[in-house]
Amino acid sequence: MITDEKIKKLQTIAKDVRVDIINMLVEAGSGHTAGSLGMADVFTFLYFHILRHKPDDPQWEDRDRLILSNGHIAPVLYAVMARAGYFPLEELQTLRKFHSRLQGHPHKGYLPGIETSSGPLGSGLSQALGMALAEDMINPYSDKFFYCLLGDGELNEGQNWEAFMHAGKERIHNLIAIIDRNDIQIDGYTHDVMPLEPLKEKFESFGWHTQEVNGHSFEDLDQAINLAKNVNDMPSVIIAITVPGRGVKEFERKPEWHGKAPTKEEGEMAISELTAN
Repeated sequence: MITDEKIKKLQTIAKDVRVDIINMLVEAGSGHTAGSLGMADVFTFLYFHILRHKPDDPQWEDRDRLILSNGHIAPVLYAVMARAGYFPLEELQTLRKFHSRLQGHPHKGYLPGIETSSGPLGSGLSQALGMALAEDMINPYSDKFFYCLLGDGELNEGQNWEAFMHAGKERIHNLIAIIDRNDIQIDGYTHDVMPLEPLKEKFESFGWHTQEVNGHSFEDLDQAINLAKNVNDMPSVIIAITVPGRGVKEFERKPEWHGKAPTKEEGEMAISELTAN
């Protein structure tokens, strides 16, 4: 069970990550604000508590794998990786600039610790499933886990459901999908653009062990992921309910912040709010 002391440490890191995200986006002048802020707690929990990884040895053979399918929330991935020690914090200010290793979507060939390149939505789960299946063929007794992060808006892509169906058929136990259930996408609210409910029941019908949690609760995340890691006969999916733009009231739950960066003035306001407590 996660301790109160560890939770406080994770909360501090997540706050710093959110400030990093705002600074990066303001400097870049473009990028995705809402989802990056909304997933800061999930990424902080993964990199600073649950993932088996070595920032000083990114290609460590026994590491877990993290595949970001909705690659446009790369700012949160970069911020967490920098704070974990993969590269200097100062490099965050190069986001989306020419010759930067921190492109708008993660690129496997540019930055150590990036497992796959992303861009076209809907392809990440297929990549993660392929990795997990290959690992099972090579080493049936492997204790590696393959985590795939997806946005709820990208569930509109049919390729996801082919992957969900195939993973359920193969009963691949070392695959854990985490859905950012924030109910916004570039065209508006997901419940208007393409309703997803009953989402939990859909995943269950595809043969997945399914949980729904508060994506901002480290206790919930700890309980859910540890339970998923102990499911031995099927893949697991965790529906993480999050607030897009989390931490900045002006940004929260507003679809217009899906793919918009703050201005300098908006950034100053956001950082003031994030650091107020």
